[in-house]
Amino acid sequence: MSRTKRVVIAVLAGCALTPTPDTVTPAPVTFSVHRNSQATFRTDAPLETVVGTTAGSGTVTGSVTVDPAKPAEATGTIRVDLSTLKTGIANRDAHMVGPDWLDVQDEINRYAVFVVTGVEIGGPLEPGREVPAKVKGTLTVKRRPIDVVADARITYLRLSGPEAEAPRRSGFGPEVLRVRTRLQTRFTDHGMQVPQFYFLRVSNEIQLEVDLILTR
Repeated sequence: MSRTKRVVIAVLAGCALTPTPDTVTPAPVTFSVHRNSQATFRTDAPLETVVGTTAGSGTVTGSVTVDPAKPAEATGTIRVDLSTLKTGIANRDAHMVGPDWLDVQDEINRYAVFVVTGVEIGGPLEPGREVPAKVKGTLTVKRRPIDVVADARITYLRLSGPEAEAPRRSGFGPEVLRVRTRLQTRFTDHGMQVPQFYFLRVSNEIQLEVDLILTR
């Protein structure tokens, strides 16, 4: 065999072994929480429904590492600054974050922390498609960790071309994850007791909702 033929065969073999961009296997990447993310809590008592929110830059922070082809293996940590909690009544807000409840003057108590340990999901994430999932993890509030499973809706987006210009100016990168989660917990799970005279106005059951927007 001539030297020229050997060179041609080697080049063709190398092309056959080199994946094209369409066949490259995705790898885990880290998405950071965008400032538009927010968290909400809700309690439904016989005489009153209380809704509290935290929103704005720095109130919800953290990151999630995920391979869009294998989202079940996602990991990450999300932190919510409880000192920014607002319910619409200033006196109630001050009481909620005070020493008898959340005690946010203690720096450790200031943050609710959710550590993602896995995701139950039907398959890979596809751009532009919302899919249901269950996010498993550990929720820590006031130093009390509990294992929880949150119902979630996940949307994966890839931004490119002219349509990406406006989002880029708002701090979004070429890939975006929106994860809307809902889970149940209780004040008593985290070492807080609802006083008897509040039973008709504040429920021990808490519904937590987090609208996470992550980008890379």
